[in-house]
Amino acid sequence: MTLDTDKIDDAALAILSLTLHDGDRVWKGIDWNITDRLFEKGLIHHPKNKAKSLSLTPEGIAQAREILAREFSKAE
Repeated sequence: MTLDTDKIDDAALAILSLTLHDGDRVWKGIDWNITDRLFEKGLIHHPKNKAKSLSLTPEGIAQAREILAREFSKAE
């Protein structure tokens, strides 16, 4: 099976955004390969530090909100 890593990254970003606090901070309990790819895409700031959280870029926040609405909202 071949996984679509872009879809995985989208889901991870959306899930990370659910813990959004202090403006742009999220908890970083997610696979390092995913956070590395999100960093390379410019959606999060550099993830490799001693903090237990990381920062989404403005683009990351906007994309996370779009993904949440598109992929995870229920039809009313």
